[in-house]
Amino acid sequence: MQNIEANKQITAPKKKKRASSLDRIKARSGWFFIAPFIIGFLVIYLPILIESVYWSFCDFRILSTGGFVTDFVGMDNYGKALFEDSDYVRVLIEGLQGLLFDIPAIVIFSLFMAILLNQKMTGRTIFRAIFFIPVILATGIIGRIDMGNAALTTMQDTGRQIATGSQNTVNTDTVLSALDFEWIFMSMKGISMDLIRYVIGIAENIYTIINRSGVQMLIFLGGLQSISPSIYESAYMEGASAWEAFWKITFPMISPMIFVNAVYTVIDSFTSPSNMVMIFINGVYNEPNGRTLSSAMAWIYFTIVIAALALVGLIVSSFVFYQRREH
Repeated sequence: MQNIEANKQITAPKKKKRASSLDRIKARSGWFFIAPFIIGFLVIYLPILIESVYWSFCDFRILSTGGFVTDFVGMDNYGKALFEDSDYVRVLIEGLQGLLFDIPAIVIFSLFMAILLNQKMTGRTIFRAIFFIPVILATGIIGRIDMGNAALTTMQDTGRQIATGSQNTVNTDTVLSALDFEWIFMSMKGISMDLIRYVIGIAENIYTIINRSGVQMLIFLGGLQSISPSIYESAYMEGASAWEAFWKITFPMISPMIFVNAVYTVIDSFTSPSNMVMIFINGVYNEPNGRTLSSAMAWIYFTIVIAALALVGLIVSSFVFYQRREH
């Protein structure tokens, strides 16, 4: 009997390994594609971040021999940044106010333009490319050439003031446009002055808003094109108007893209070369013995931006609609 059971165990076919599902294959492919970033972050960026945190708690002194010494001072650099350096607090508040202004303006404008560019019209591809060109021009070596372009600088300065020999002369077009908007909204009853100032601010900064809305437009276009036309056809057959279709179909279906674009806009503003807070921190870094203080300022700003991202995510996620797909 023992010999028979032993033979059965030997001759019994081995169980085949269960084939990997499609989801597992996709997951492995995803890890494969992000592996260079993960390796680069762990090898290059993570040591720099750890060193930056350490420097923010230290004092930096250059020795006469050419070297330097760091002394641990605890929270002194953070106290200097928040309670002694009034310029940093002022620039930080102005930067956060600009962030609160930019997020809704860019998201609303990019959604509006994406809806227009999603309509069937002649030259739709050309218009999409035109709105995305500023994103290409603002990156890489083209952006550096653009920053050193004397002609463009002159044009931008001309847009701010008229070159009549007086530095305090205000651009006539800007004043007229602001007055026109104010006159139009003041003629309407029930509109607060805060809303009027906000709309005027958007009109005066429309160039910057367009330049920073290219990626968001593409994300919204991808979301709009993923909505099945049969949903709109069913709604119109039931008597729904275009306004009702937007709020009942388009807005809920596009709400995940609103969340993504809101987060992207915050991060894009944080890493923008024109970010006034980062420019100020870089200036402090270049000062004598300013490396440790600038590190503390950078981490304060980073913490505030992370808190802003959490707040934006909490607000936007409250109305995000995720379509359930049956497998």
